Amino acid sequence: MTVDTPDDTRTRILRAALDLFAEHGYQRTSLRQIAERLRLTKAAILYHFPAKEHLLAALVEPLVADFEALLDAAEAGPAERARWTVLEGWVDIILGHRRPLGMLFHDIALVGRNDTYHRLVQIAMRANDLIAGPDAGRRERVRAVQAVAACSDPVVFFADIPVEVLRADMLAGVGRLLGDAPPGDAGTPPRRRPGRPRALSHEQVENARQMYATGTHSADDIATALGVSRATVYRHLGLSET
Repeated sequence: MTVDTPDDTRTRILRAALDLFAEHGYQRTSLRQIAERLRLTKAAILYHFPAKEHLLAALVEPLVADFEALLDAAEAGPAERARWTVLEGWVDIILGHRRPLGMLFHDIALVGRNDTYHRLVQIAMRANDLIAGPDAGRRERVRAVQAVAACSDPVVFFADIPVEVLRADMLAGVGRLLGDAPPGDAGTPPRRRPGRPRALSHEQVENARQMYATGTHSADDIATALGVSRATVYRHLGLSET
């Protein structure tokens, strides 16, 4: 008989919660329903997640962490590249987190006024500032807010469109909105660095583990989000490619 480790149980709970939230909605899903699907007691769920909102926060955390890492990179890079670093990275992150995003787009109030909510507000403000550019006027700031929406909403409304097609359409649309174009080929999926894959930092490994634990990200999804090869992801997560 195989006994689940705490990490295994936590992962199973998150996967079941995401499935039930997708089927019935967050508000209509109870902890008891999650427990029944997994043949656990409600107390077992509460051991890992003291309240339902903690489940939501755990499901959304990889998305929030990816956004924060993207904005850190954009702020640290060349100012002239910041706008499209944010826009292209934003689209790629959004595409990599389609399922959890479905919950947030239907009701942003789900995250409450907790730490996750405040982090999302800060992310939006930072993204808007980087897209608008330094010394932006009213019109540029309005366009920046519209650009973020253009790089977000279609992912939820067009979930049946292949990733590469939707990515190209979204970036082309935001380019027209801003009257600007990204350096290089707009809408082309990012290419991984050639040669030997680089190692992941401790923080990236933690992000990769969180993404994998949600059950919503394949190794390819994680590799794309972190800009490394799939082999690097497998190596750091201790997975087998076979």
